[in-house]
Amino acid sequence: MRESPVITVVGAGLAGAEATWSLVRLGLRVRLLEMRPVKMTPAHHTEGFAELVCSNSLGGEGPANAKGLLQAELRAAGSLIMEAAERFRVPAGAALAVDREQFSAYITQKISSHPNVEIVREEVTDIPEPVAVLATGPLTSDALAEALRRRLGENFLYFYDAAAPVILGETIDMEKCFRGGRFEQSPDYINCPMTEEEYRRFYEVLTQARQHTPHEWENLRFFEGCIPIEELARRGYLTPVFGPLRPVGIVDPRTGKEPFAVVQLRQEDREGRLWSLVGFQTGLRWPDQKKVVQSIPGLENAEIVRYGVMHRNTYLNAPKLIRETLELKDVSGVFVAGVLAGVEGYIESAATGFLAGLNAGRLALGLEPVVPPPESMLGALVRFLATAEPKNFQPMSANWGLVPAIESKMDKRAKREAMFHRGLAAFQSWLSQIQSLA
Repeated sequence: MRESPVITVVGAGLAGAEATWSLVRLGLRVRLLEMRPVKMTPAHHTEGFAELVCSNSLGGEGPANAKGLLQAELRAAGSLIMEAAERFRVPAGAALAVDREQFSAYITQKISSHPNVEIVREEVTDIPEPVAVLATGPLTSDALAEALRRRLGENFLYFYDAAAPVILGETIDMEKCFRGGRFEQSPDYINCPMTEEEYRRFYEVLTQARQHTPHEWENLRFFEGCIPIEELARRGYLTPVFGPLRPVGIVDPRTGKEPFAVVQLRQEDREGRLWSLVGFQTGLRWPDQKKVVQSIPGLENAEIVRYGVMHRNTYLNAPKLIRETLELKDVSGVFVAGVLAGVEGYIESAATGFLAGLNAGRLALGLEPVVPPPESMLGALVRFLATAEPKNFQPMSANWGLVPAIESKMDKRAKREAMFHRGLAAFQSWLSQIQSLA
């Protein structure tokens, strides 16, 4: 009996882990190359697979949410990422959040113990021979980035991303804070309300804080979906109040009213010992982060167990370089997934990892690469990557503007739920077709 071919996957983040899982489910062997811990990155803390370096949230879920559709599509596809997320989810209202350590440990164990996976801990400095999947994420090493630049003849694009600080739950003053959700949702968040005077003092501390900005980061370009809190404050006094500190739908039970502003804390672990500040991605120097956090009512004695960090995210100009199948136009047999492919977000990275792995496997088996239907969120997302305007291309996350609209007089929520069910049905039908033809 002829031995199955070996597919190379570079990178064991969410995209690489999901690509690996797609391949082994096709009965193929995988050589998974991960440079950590031989070479660490500015954002990672562990050597585990699928480490969540920013937030522990995989985005909003449910049939009215665009990320919810992508999550549902991955569930239908047998996603390892979604399997782990369901096992280790933590309360987060309408969002899908996980205990990041248990989530990563589970995925690491499942992949490491699979008989068809060989794990090699080393830095990759050149494009691997086909068939391969590049899933090196936003922190692609300089050597591999330079190899891609030489081969593709196209400079990388980049934006700056940041993580939020995480604090010890027992140091939160619950006399000043309260549990609650927005618009009477489940009370999964801790809310730190502010009066206008308290907000003014917080804003002064924030705008006076010093940034930790290396000299090569002089002209920072941020992804609009993940702007550091200090950058929001720089844009205007009330900008944070209309952003992560918005009080709409949150009622302080002590006053019966919405506060002027509110800082929300989201549970990080299953036991509820660790909490992250929602929307507080930051690149501030650590002593200044502490001052900012402790200027928030209820967090005056907060103990920060992990400070926020800023890092550069590297990605390709997808419309010029990548097909809808996620195969590189100029390097046959090499597929790209995750942030490197031009998507933004955990669930988007996992979804493109699934498709890149699927198509790499199909190519190795002598089958044509495939693309999900345009009504599905994954199909719409990869079509956008391949056809967007390359001049001002920025990474894209799941959103309803990507999929064909439903012309109807339904209200917005009903219309989105209809798009959700249409998209999921189309995706499930597509899965059945490609499985029957495999």
